[in-house]
Amino acid sequence: MKITDNIYWYPETGMLDCNTYLLVDEITILIDPGNSSYMDHLLNGLENDGFKPSDIDLIAITHLHIDHCSANEDLKEISGAKIAIHEIQGANRNIFDEVSRFFGLNSPDFTDDILLSDTLNTGSRDIEMILTPGHSPESICFYDPVEKALVSGDVIFDRSVGRTDLPHGSGMELKKSITRLSVLDVEYLLPGHMGVVKGKDSVKKNFEFVRDFYFRFI
Repeated sequence: MKITDNIYWYPETGMLDCNTYLLVDEITILIDPGNSSYMDHLLNGLENDGFKPSDIDLIAITHLHIDHCSANEDLKEISGAKIAIHEIQGANRNIFDEVSRFFGLNSPDFTDDILLSDTLNTGSRDIEMILTPGHSPESICFYDPVEKALVSGDVIFDRSVGRTDLPHGSGMELKKSITRLSVLDVEYLLPGHMGVVKGKDSVKKNFEFVRDFYFRFI
């Protein structure tokens, strides 16, 4: 589903899946491939938008939960893309297994090829990678200042926030992360679950709703 000329959204399919985003540029990034059980659905969505798996250059993730990255290795094999993770995710690889065991599941392993830090240049723009612990300590949000788009993972959703009762979650850290994100110039809020929030005013009101409703419980 086309969001802008350079951003496409593939909504979550079922249980333990997530929203997937494709950022198209000279280097094309697929963020959060989701659950490998729904790989065919994702590939069909890409094909419907005119993309082949081989068009993907990098696979990146917002955090190391099974619903966001269990398809990493399968998509890598199909597409030939490299898996790029942030250095904070590399330092916390144990979370992948810990959270999977929390759900009584095994986590399919993946091999990362590139270690990222603060920004990722895709050709015509620099994508900012913002550390946003709370839902998970290695959580990263991707901010495109050109499109004014924020891929927020499980930090903030449409009128909701990510859970903090999973291993290593922290409500106070989540509050700090959301507060940090709220000052960005965002016209497209692209969360890991539920719907996309479009329009600067709608995004601002969403941050205000979360602040007024959820922050009082933290």
